[in-house]
Amino acid sequence: MPVYNAGDYLRLAVLSIVQQTYTHWELLLIDDGSTDNAFETISDVHDSRIKIIRDGENKGLAARLNACIDLANGQYIARMDQDDISYPDRFLHQVTAMQKNAAIDLLATRSITIDENNQISGLFPLAVSHQEICARPWQGFYFPHPTWLGKTEWFRRYRYAAPAPYFCEDQELLLRSFSNSRFETLNEVLFAYRLRGVMNWPKLAKTRRAILSIQLRHFFRSTLCFYCILSTGSYVLKRIRDFYKNLRQQNKLFESGEMDERLVEQWNEVLLNLQQS
Repeated sequence: MPVYNAGDYLRLAVLSIVQQTYTHWELLLIDDGSTDNAFETISDVHDSRIKIIRDGENKGLAARLNACIDLANGQYIARMDQDDISYPDRFLHQVTAMQKNAAIDLLATRSITIDENNQISGLFPLAVSHQEICARPWQGFYFPHPTWLGKTEWFRRYRYAAPAPYFCEDQELLLRSFSNSRFETLNEVLFAYRLRGVMNWPKLAKTRRAILSIQLRHFFRSTLCFYCILSTGSYVLKRIRDFYKNLRQQNKLFESGEMDERLVEQWNEVLLNLQQS
């Protein structure tokens, strides 16, 4: 879990790991040159499985993730962002699924989205099988990065690109590796993915351009020229959709629709247990 100015969100994120029902884990917290007091919020969390690494430098997310890959001691590596929340059974279900099917390299989970006030705002788009996840690589991959749990050897084989592309290091890694890998998503909500504040449309536009650039380079090198055309078309359609959402002041990237009452109750129980810790 790389950390940069996580504020009060860090405490819930760390406690959600401490409370995992699967107990054989090690949490690598790498401070990426934070200037706030986030680490003070977990000063009372004493657990020998938590290792805090601080060097005072700001190197960026991808560099810190590669450092975690180098430092990891386990058979698997799980991703986690500083402001997200893992459900208590997340690791148990993911590790069990990986052990049952050794062909899987990288396993995500279904995820709700939450806002800055811990309220459910929607569901992350779902693709379950490798075929579904990778069906249209020119459109990107619906495979939520913070929910990943994968083989350590897979992470060490592919690593994150350095220097990292703008806010899309996960998409670059998936694009580079999907042809020789096996991805799957557990069709069970085991994670809360935080989307804070209103949509930053300039940032999203820059990210979309970065993804397009990555796709065009990859497909051109792979002599998949038709995919270059599809990537460009997909980019144009997404930018048109973004423009109209911005024009209508729709500030959510994913629309919530009608939320299942069971998911709301499940999330409220997870949140309450964390807040009482």
